[in-house]
Amino acid sequence: MTIINKVLIIGAGPAGIAAALHLQKNNNITPVVYEARTEPTTLGGALGIPSNGSRLLERLGLWEDLLARGSTGSELRVHSVKGHVIGKMDMTGWSRGKTGFGYMRIRRVELMEVLMGATQKAGIPIHFGKKLLKIEENATGVTATFSDGTSDTADLLLGCDGIHSVVRKTYVDPEIVPEYSGISNVFSIVPTSQLPPAARSLQGINATLTINWLIALTPCTSSQDNIYWFFSREVEMPSESNTRDGWEHHGKKEVDEFKTAMNEFLKDLRGEWGDMLRGVVNQTSVVKFYPIFRLPLGGVWSKGRCLIIGDAAHAMQPHASQGVSMALEDVFLLSRLLQKTNYSLNDVFRVYDERRRPRVNEMVKTAERNGGVRKNTSSWRLAVNETVASGVLWVYQAFNMDKLGLGQRPLAYDVEEENLDI
Repeated sequence: MTIINKVLIIGAGPAGIAAALHLQKNNNITPVVYEARTEPTTLGGALGIPSNGSRLLERLGLWEDLLARGSTGSELRVHSVKGHVIGKMDMTGWSRGKTGFGYMRIRRVELMEVLMGATQKAGIPIHFGKKLLKIEENATGVTATFSDGTSDTADLLLGCDGIHSVVRKTYVDPEIVPEYSGISNVFSIVPTSQLPPAARSLQGINATLTINWLIALTPCTSSQDNIYWFFSREVEMPSESNTRDGWEHHGKKEVDEFKTAMNEFLKDLRGEWGDMLRGVVNQTSVVKFYPIFRLPLGGVWSKGRCLIIGDAAHAMQPHASQGVSMALEDVFLLSRLLQKTNYSLNDVFRVYDERRRPRVNEMVKTAERNGGVRKNTSSWRLAVNETVASGVLWVYQAFNMDKLGLGQRPLAYDVEEENLDI
Protein backbone atom coordinates (compact mmCIF):
# COMPACT_ATOMS: atom_id res chain seq x y z
CA MET A 1 0.00 0.00 0.00
CA THR A 2 1.20 3.47 -0.88
CA ILE A 3 1.50 5.33 2.42
CA ILE A 4 -0.72 8.41 2.52
CA ASN A 5 0.39 10.91 5.13
CA LYS A 6 -0.77 14.13 3.49
CA VAL A 7 -3.55 15.04 1.06
CA LEU A 8 -4.06 18.22 -0.98
CA ILE A 9 -7.74 19.07 -1.35
CA ILE A 10 -8.66 21.44 -4.16
CA GLY A 11 -11.98 23.08 -3.38
CA ALA A 12 -13.45 24.27 -0.07
CA GLY A 13 -17.09 23.41 -0.69
CA PRO A 14 -19.03 20.67 1.16
CA ALA A 15 -17.14 17.84 -0.59
CA GLY A 16 -13.70 19.25 0.13
CA ILE A 17 -14.40 20.17 3.75
CA ALA A 18 -16.05 16.82 4.48
CA ALA A 19 -13.06 15.01 2.95
CA ALA A 20 -10.62 17.01 5.07
CA LEU A 21 -12.55 16.36 8.28
CA HIS A 22 -13.10 12.65 7.74
CA LEU A 23 -9.66 11.74 6.39
CA GLN A 24 -7.99 13.52 9.29
CA LYS A 25 -10.21 11.91 11.91
CA ASN A 26 -10.61 8.44 10.42
CA ASN A 27 -7.31 7.91 8.58
CA ASN A 28 -4.88 10.15 10.46
CA ILE A 29 -4.06 11.90 7.17
CA THR A 30 -2.99 15.54 7.23
CA PRO A 31 -5.25 17.60 4.90
CA VAL A 32 -4.49 20.98 3.37
CA VAL A 33 -7.36 22.69 1.55
CA TYR A 34 -6.97 25.16 -1.33
CA GLU A 35 -9.85 27.27 -2.66
CA ALA A 36 -9.81 29.48 -5.77
CA ARG A 37 -12.29 32.01 -4.38
CA THR A 38 -11.03 34.67 -2.04
CA GLU A 39 -13.68 33.79 0.55
CA PRO A 40 -16.50 31.24 1.03
CA THR A 41 -19.23 31.83 -1.54
CA THR A 42 -22.67 32.99 -0.40
CA LEU A 43 -24.30 32.35 -3.77
CA GLY A 44 -26.90 29.63 -3.39
CA GLY A 45 -30.24 29.04 -1.76
CA ALA A 46 -31.10 26.01 0.33
CA LEU A 47 -29.96 22.40 0.02
CA GLY A 48 -31.89 19.19 0.56
CA ILE A 49 -30.14 16.37 2.42
CA PRO A 50 -32.10 13.08 2.58
CA SER A 51 -31.60 10.13 4.93
CA ASN A 52 -28.43 8.73 3.36
CA GLY A 53 -26.57 12.04 3.63
CA SER A 54 -28.00 12.99 7.01
CA ARG A 55 -26.73 9.76 8.56
CA LEU A 56 -23.20 10.47 7.30
CA LEU A 57 -23.29 14.01 8.67
CA GLU A 58 -24.10 12.49 12.05
CA ARG A 59 -21.07 10.20 11.71
CA LEU A 60 -18.98 13.28 10.96
CA GLY A 61 -20.18 14.73 14.26
CA LEU A 62 -22.02 17.63 12.60
CA TRP A 63 -25.65 16.57 12.77
CA GLU A 64 -26.66 18.30 16.00
CA ASP A 65 -25.21 21.63 14.87
CA LEU A 66 -27.02 21.33 11.55
CA LEU A 67 -30.26 20.22 13.21
CA ALA A 68 -30.25 23.45 15.22
CA ARG A 69 -30.22 25.41 11.96
CA GLY A 70 -32.13 23.45 9.31
CA SER A 71 -35.75 22.45 8.73
CA THR A 72 -36.63 18.75 8.89
CA GLY A 73 -40.15 18.70 7.44
CA SER A 74 -40.29 15.84 4.93
CA GLU A 75 -43.90 15.92 3.75
CA LEU A 76 -44.52 16.78 0.10
CA ARG A 77 -47.83 18.53 -0.65
CA VAL A 78 -48.81 18.91 -4.29
CA HIS A 79 -51.22 21.75 -5.06
CA SER A 80 -53.30 22.05 -8.23
CA VAL A 81 -53.47 25.24 -10.29
CA LYS A 82 -56.96 25.70 -8.81
CA GLY A 83 -55.41 25.91 -5.36
CA HIS A 84 -56.55 22.70 -3.66
CA VAL A 85 -54.19 19.98 -2.39
CA ILE A 86 -53.99 17.11 -4.87
CA GLY A 87 -52.24 14.84 -2.40
CA LYS A 88 -49.37 14.46 0.01
CA MET A 89 -46.69 11.96 1.02
CA ASP A 90 -43.76 11.66 3.39
CA MET A 91 -40.64 11.65 1.20
CA THR A 92 -38.49 9.92 3.82
CA GLY A 93 -40.96 8.14 6.10
CA TRP A 94 -39.68 4.65 5.28
CA SER A 95 -36.00 5.59 5.03
CA ARG A 96 -36.25 7.43 8.37
CA GLY A 97 -37.41 4.21 9.97
CA LYS A 98 -34.46 2.33 8.49
CA THR A 99 -31.73 4.90 9.16
CA GLY A 100 -32.97 7.07 12.02
CA PHE A 101 -32.68 10.14 9.78
CA GLY A 102 -35.20 11.87 7.53
CA TYR A 103 -34.87 14.94 5.33
CA MET A 104 -33.20 18.27 6.05
CA ARG A 105 -33.51 21.51 4.14
CA ILE A 106 -30.83 24.01 5.13
CA ARG A 107 -29.47 27.25 3.75
CA ARG A 108 -26.19 26.63 1.96
CA VAL A 109 -24.51 29.42 3.89
CA GLU A 110 -25.51 27.74 7.18
CA LEU A 111 -24.16 24.37 6.07
CA MET A 112 -20.87 26.02 5.13
CA GLU A 113 -20.68 27.85 8.48
CA VAL A 114 -20.96 24.53 10.33
CA LEU A 115 -18.37 22.87 8.06
CA MET A 116 -15.94 25.78 8.31
CA GLY A 117 -16.35 25.90 12.06
CA ALA A 118 -15.51 22.21 12.29
CA THR A 119 -12.32 22.68 10.25
CA GLN A 120 -11.22 25.49 12.57
CA LYS A 121 -11.75 23.28 15.61
CA ALA A 122 -9.80 20.49 13.89
CA GLY A 123 -6.94 22.84 12.99
CA ILE A 124 -7.27 22.15 9.26
CA PRO A 125 -5.72 24.92 7.11
CA ILE A 126 -7.79 26.41 4.28
CA HIS A 127 -6.01 28.72 1.85
CA PHE A 128 -8.27 31.05 -0.17
CA GLY A 129 -7.43 32.85 -3.40
CA LYS A 130 -5.48 29.84 -4.71
CA LYS A 131 -6.23 29.24 -8.38
CA LEU A 132 -4.83 25.91 -9.54
CA LEU A 133 -2.44 26.25 -12.48
CA LYS A 134 -1.05 22.74 -12.97
CA ILE A 135 -0.58 19.32 -11.41
CA GLU A 136 2.63 17.32 -11.66
CA GLU A 137 3.51 13.88 -10.34
CA ASN A 138 6.60 11.80 -9.73
CA ALA A 139 7.36 8.52 -7.97
CA THR A 140 7.11 10.05 -4.51
CA GLY A 141 4.21 12.50 -4.66
CA VAL A 142 1.94 14.94 -6.45
CA THR A 143 2.50 18.70 -6.66
CA ALA A 144 -0.13 21.41 -7.18
CA THR A 145 1.10 24.77 -8.49
CA PHE A 146 -1.05 27.87 -8.14
CA SER A 147 -1.30 31.05 -10.18
CA ASP A 148 0.41 33.10 -7.47
CA GLY A 149 3.57 31.02 -7.92
CA THR A 150 3.19 28.93 -4.77
CA SER A 151 3.03 25.15 -4.77
CA ASP A 152 2.49 22.25 -2.38
CA THR A 153 3.27 18.54 -2.51
CA ALA A 154 1.51 15.57 -0.93
CA ASP A 155 0.91 11.85 -1.32
CA LEU A 156 -2.63 12.28 -2.68
CA LEU A 157 -4.64 15.03 -4.37
CA LEU A 158 -8.43 15.23 -4.29
CA GLY A 159 -10.31 17.38 -6.78
CA CYS A 160 -13.37 18.67 -4.92
CA ASP A 161 -13.74 21.81 -7.00
CA GLY A 162 -17.23 21.32 -8.39
CA ILE A 163 -18.79 20.80 -11.78
CA HIS A 164 -16.35 23.17 -13.50
CA SER A 165 -13.40 21.41 -11.84
CA VAL A 166 -9.95 22.63 -12.82
CA VAL A 167 -8.48 19.34 -11.55
CA ARG A 168 -10.67 17.43 -13.99
CA LYS A 169 -10.25 19.88 -16.86
CA THR A 170 -6.48 20.25 -16.68
CA TYR A 171 -5.40 16.82 -15.51
CA VAL A 172 -7.76 13.92 -14.77
CA ASP A 173 -10.25 14.03 -17.67
CA PRO A 174 -10.16 17.07 -19.98
CA GLU A 175 -12.60 15.42 -22.41
CA ILE A 176 -15.61 15.66 -20.09
CA VAL A 177 -17.43 18.97 -20.46
CA PRO A 178 -20.46 20.15 -18.42
CA GLU A 179 -23.72 20.22 -20.37
CA TYR A 180 -26.74 22.44 -19.85
CA SER A 181 -29.76 20.43 -18.69
CA GLY A 182 -32.28 22.68 -20.41
CA ILE A 183 -33.75 23.68 -17.05
CA SER A 184 -33.05 26.82 -15.04
CA ASN A 185 -34.08 27.88 -11.54
CA VAL A 186 -35.02 31.25 -10.15
CA PHE A 187 -35.00 31.26 -6.36
CA SER A 188 -34.77 33.31 -3.21
CA ILE A 189 -35.12 33.15 0.57
CA VAL A 190 -37.72 35.39 2.21
CA PRO A 191 -38.17 36.09 5.95
CA THR A 192 -41.55 34.76 7.11
CA SER A 193 -42.05 37.91 9.21
CA GLN A 194 -42.87 39.66 5.92
CA LEU A 195 -45.42 37.03 4.84
CA PRO A 196 -49.05 36.15 5.64
CA PRO A 197 -49.64 33.81 8.63
CA ALA A 198 -50.40 30.88 6.31
CA ALA A 199 -46.87 31.03 4.90
CA ARG A 200 -45.34 31.05 8.37
CA SER A 201 -47.02 27.74 9.22
CA LEU A 202 -45.93 25.84 6.11
CA GLN A 203 -44.40 22.43 6.67
CA GLY A 204 -42.32 20.31 4.29
CA ILE A 205 -42.32 21.06 0.57
CA ASN A 206 -45.37 22.59 -1.11
CA ALA A 207 -45.34 22.53 -4.91
CA THR A 208 -47.43 23.27 -7.99
CA LEU A 209 -46.90 22.18 -11.59
CA THR A 210 -48.30 24.05 -14.58
CA ILE A 211 -47.92 23.47 -18.33
CA ASN A 212 -44.41 24.94 -18.39
CA TRP A 213 -43.00 25.37 -14.90
CA LEU A 214 -42.88 24.23 -11.28
CA ILE A 215 -42.90 26.44 -8.21
CA ALA A 216 -42.33 25.31 -4.64
CA LEU A 217 -42.08 26.75 -1.13
CA THR A 218 -40.36 25.16 1.86
CA PRO A 219 -39.06 26.33 5.24
CA CYS A 220 -35.26 26.18 5.40
CA THR A 221 -34.53 27.04 9.04
CA SER A 222 -35.34 25.24 12.29
CA SER A 223 -37.22 28.28 13.60
CA GLN A 224 -39.33 28.53 10.42
CA ASP A 225 -38.29 32.17 10.09
CA ASN A 226 -37.21 31.84 6.45
CA ILE A 227 -39.00 30.40 3.42
CA TYR A 228 -37.02 29.13 0.45
CA TRP A 229 -38.89 29.29 -2.83
CA PHE A 230 -37.82 28.24 -6.30
CA PHE A 231 -39.31 28.53 -9.75
CA SER A 232 -38.06 25.91 -12.20
CA ARG A 233 -38.73 25.74 -15.92
CA GLU A 234 -37.38 24.64 -19.27
CA VAL A 235 -35.58 27.50 -21.04
CA GLU A 236 -32.89 27.93 -23.65
CA MET A 237 -29.37 28.54 -22.41
CA PRO A 238 -29.26 32.18 -21.20
CA SER A 239 -26.74 34.47 -22.87
CA GLU A 240 -25.51 36.11 -19.66
CA SER A 241 -21.72 36.13 -19.38
CA ASN A 242 -21.60 34.48 -15.94
CA THR A 243 -23.96 31.56 -16.44
CA ARG A 244 -21.44 29.20 -14.88
CA ASP A 245 -22.32 29.98 -11.29
CA GLY A 246 -25.57 31.88 -11.74
CA TRP A 247 -26.05 35.40 -10.49
CA GLU A 248 -28.10 37.64 -8.24
CA HIS A 249 -30.31 40.62 -8.99
CA HIS A 250 -30.39 43.20 -6.18
CA GLY A 251 -31.36 46.40 -7.97
CA LYS A 252 -34.94 47.60 -7.51
CA LYS A 253 -35.53 47.97 -11.26
CA GLU A 254 -34.35 44.44 -12.01
CA VAL A 255 -36.27 42.91 -9.11
CA ASP A 256 -39.46 44.80 -9.99
CA GLU A 257 -39.20 43.58 -13.59
CA PHE A 258 -38.80 40.05 -12.30
CA LYS A 259 -41.86 40.39 -10.04
CA THR A 260 -43.96 41.61 -12.94
CA ALA A 261 -42.91 38.60 -15.02
CA MET A 262 -43.51 36.17 -12.15
CA ASN A 263 -46.97 37.57 -11.40
CA GLU A 264 -47.83 36.99 -15.04
CA PHE A 265 -46.83 33.35 -14.61
CA LEU A 266 -48.81 33.06 -11.38
CA LYS A 267 -51.95 34.93 -12.44
CA ASP A 268 -53.95 31.75 -13.17
CA LEU A 269 -53.28 30.12 -9.78
CA ARG A 270 -56.40 30.18 -7.63
CA GLY A 271 -57.34 30.16 -3.97
CA GLU A 272 -55.35 30.89 -0.84
CA TRP A 273 -52.39 28.96 -2.30
CA GLY A 274 -52.20 31.24 -5.35
CA ASP A 275 -52.49 34.34 -3.15
CA MET A 276 -49.69 33.03 -0.92
CA LEU A 277 -47.35 32.42 -3.86
CA ARG A 278 -47.95 35.91 -5.23
CA GLY A 279 -47.38 37.34 -1.75
CA VAL A 280 -44.07 35.53 -1.40
CA VAL A 281 -42.87 36.74 -4.80
CA ASN A 282 -43.91 40.31 -4.07
CA GLN A 283 -41.92 40.30 -0.81
CA THR A 284 -38.76 39.10 -2.55
CA SER A 285 -35.92 41.63 -2.49
CA VAL A 286 -33.08 39.54 -3.98
CA VAL A 287 -33.58 37.28 -7.00
CA LYS A 288 -31.10 34.54 -7.78
CA PHE A 289 -30.89 32.82 -11.14
CA TYR A 290 -29.20 29.48 -11.67
CA PRO A 291 -28.95 27.55 -14.96
CA ILE A 292 -28.62 23.85 -14.14
CA PHE A 293 -25.61 22.05 -15.60
CA ARG A 294 -24.67 18.39 -15.25
CA LEU A 295 -21.82 16.09 -16.25
CA PRO A 296 -22.38 13.28 -18.75
CA LEU A 297 -21.96 9.76 -17.43
CA GLY A 298 -18.85 7.74 -18.11
CA GLY A 299 -16.05 10.14 -17.28
CA VAL A 300 -12.69 9.21 -15.77
CA TRP A 301 -12.41 9.85 -12.03
CA SER A 302 -8.76 9.17 -11.26
CA LYS A 303 -5.27 9.54 -12.67
CA GLY A 304 -2.02 8.69 -10.91
CA ARG A 305 -2.29 10.06 -7.37
CA CYS A 306 -5.35 12.20 -8.14
CA LEU A 307 -9.04 11.48 -7.59
CA ILE A 308 -12.01 13.74 -8.30
CA ILE A 309 -15.09 13.41 -6.08
CA GLY A 310 -18.48 15.05 -5.62
CA ASP A 311 -19.66 17.38 -8.37
CA ALA A 312 -16.17 17.43 -9.90
CA ALA A 313 -16.74 13.79 -10.87
CA HIS A 314 -20.50 13.33 -11.20
CA ALA A 315 -22.44 16.60 -10.99
CA MET A 316 -26.11 15.85 -11.39
CA GLN A 317 -29.30 17.87 -11.55
CA PRO A 318 -30.55 18.88 -8.09
CA HIS A 319 -33.90 17.18 -8.58
CA ALA A 320 -33.08 14.23 -6.34
CA SER A 321 -31.53 16.36 -3.55
CA GLN A 322 -28.44 14.15 -3.69
CA GLY A 323 -25.53 16.49 -4.46
CA VAL A 324 -24.19 16.79 -0.89
CA SER A 325 -25.13 13.22 -0.03
CA MET A 326 -23.27 11.74 -3.01
CA ALA A 327 -20.16 13.71 -2.07
CA LEU A 328 -20.37 12.41 1.49
CA GLU A 329 -20.69 8.85 0.26
CA ASP A 330 -17.60 9.39 -1.93
CA VAL A 331 -15.62 10.55 1.09
CA PHE A 332 -16.65 7.69 3.36
CA LEU A 333 -15.94 5.01 0.75
CA LEU A 334 -12.52 6.49 -0.04
CA SER A 335 -11.68 6.61 3.67
CA ARG A 336 -12.52 2.92 4.11
CA LEU A 337 -10.46 1.93 1.08
CA LEU A 338 -7.43 3.86 2.29
CA GLN A 339 -7.51 1.72 5.41
CA LYS A 340 -6.89 -1.40 3.31
CA THR A 341 -3.19 -1.90 4.02
CA ASN A 342 -2.86 -4.56 1.32
CA TYR A 343 -4.25 -2.29 -1.44
CA SER A 344 -2.08 -0.15 -3.67
CA LEU A 345 -3.38 3.29 -4.59
CA ASN A 346 -4.33 1.86 -7.99
CA ASP A 347 -6.33 -0.83 -6.18
CA VAL A 348 -8.05 1.83 -4.07
CA PHE A 349 -9.09 3.85 -7.10
CA ARG A 350 -10.18 0.78 -9.07
CA VAL A 351 -12.40 -0.61 -6.30
CA TYR A 352 -13.69 2.89 -5.57
CA ASP A 353 -14.76 3.25 -9.20
CA GLU A 354 -16.36 -0.20 -9.32
CA ARG A 355 -18.43 0.42 -6.19
CA ARG A 356 -19.37 4.05 -6.73
CA ARG A 357 -20.25 4.12 -10.41
CA PRO A 358 -23.47 2.02 -10.29
CA ARG A 359 -24.73 3.98 -7.30
CA VAL A 360 -23.93 7.35 -8.89
CA ASN A 361 -25.49 6.35 -12.21
CA GLU A 362 -28.69 5.35 -10.42
CA MET A 363 -28.99 8.72 -8.70
CA VAL A 364 -28.10 10.69 -11.85
CA LYS A 365 -30.94 8.97 -13.72
CA THR A 366 -33.34 9.57 -10.83
CA ALA A 367 -32.48 13.28 -10.83
CA GLU A 368 -32.99 13.51 -14.60
CA ARG A 369 -36.32 11.69 -14.37
CA ASN A 370 -37.52 14.00 -11.59
CA GLY A 371 -36.32 17.03 -13.54
CA GLY A 372 -38.43 15.97 -16.50
CA VAL A 373 -41.62 17.18 -14.79
CA ARG A 374 -40.33 20.75 -15.24
CA LYS A 375 -40.43 20.45 -19.01
CA ASN A 376 -43.11 22.08 -21.12
CA THR A 377 -46.36 20.17 -21.61
CA SER A 378 -49.90 20.84 -22.85
CA SER A 379 -52.99 21.84 -20.86
CA TRP A 380 -54.67 18.48 -21.40
CA ARG A 381 -51.51 16.66 -20.37
CA LEU A 382 -51.32 18.74 -17.19
CA ALA A 383 -54.95 17.86 -16.38
CA VAL A 384 -54.17 14.18 -16.89
CA ASN A 385 -51.03 14.44 -14.75
CA GLU A 386 -52.96 16.12 -11.92
CA THR A 387 -55.64 13.41 -12.02
CA VAL A 388 -53.06 10.63 -12.04
CA ALA A 389 -51.03 12.26 -9.27
CA SER A 390 -54.15 12.68 -7.14
CA GLY A 391 -55.04 9.00 -7.56
CA VAL A 392 -51.53 7.75 -6.91
CA LEU A 393 -51.07 9.88 -3.79
CA TRP A 394 -54.48 8.84 -2.47
CA VAL A 395 -53.66 5.15 -2.90
CA TYR A 396 -50.21 5.71 -1.40
CA GLN A 397 -51.69 7.25 1.72
CA ALA A 398 -54.87 5.15 2.02
CA PHE A 399 -53.01 1.85 1.88
CA ASN A 400 -49.94 2.96 3.86
CA MET A 401 -47.70 2.17 0.92
CA ASP A 402 -44.89 4.16 2.49
CA LYS A 403 -44.28 1.02 4.55
CA LEU A 404 -43.10 -0.71 1.36
CA GLY A 405 -40.28 1.78 0.87
CA LEU A 406 -41.35 2.66 -2.68
CA GLY A 407 -38.91 5.20 -4.06
CA GLN A 408 -37.06 5.44 -0.75
CA ARG A 409 -34.81 2.38 -0.77
CA PRO A 410 -31.88 4.34 -2.29
CA LEU A 411 -32.18 6.75 0.66
CA ALA A 412 -31.52 3.92 3.14
CA TYR A 413 -28.30 2.93 1.36
CA ASP A 414 -25.28 2.80 3.67
CA VAL A 415 -21.93 3.24 1.91
CA GLU A 416 -20.16 1.75 4.91
CA GLU A 417 -21.80 -1.60 4.19
CA GLU A 418 -20.21 -1.89 0.74
CA ASN A 419 -18.06 -4.98 0.22
CA LEU A 420 -14.56 -3.73 -0.57
CA ASP A 421 -12.95 -7.05 -1.50
CA ILE A 422 -11.12 -7.16 -4.81
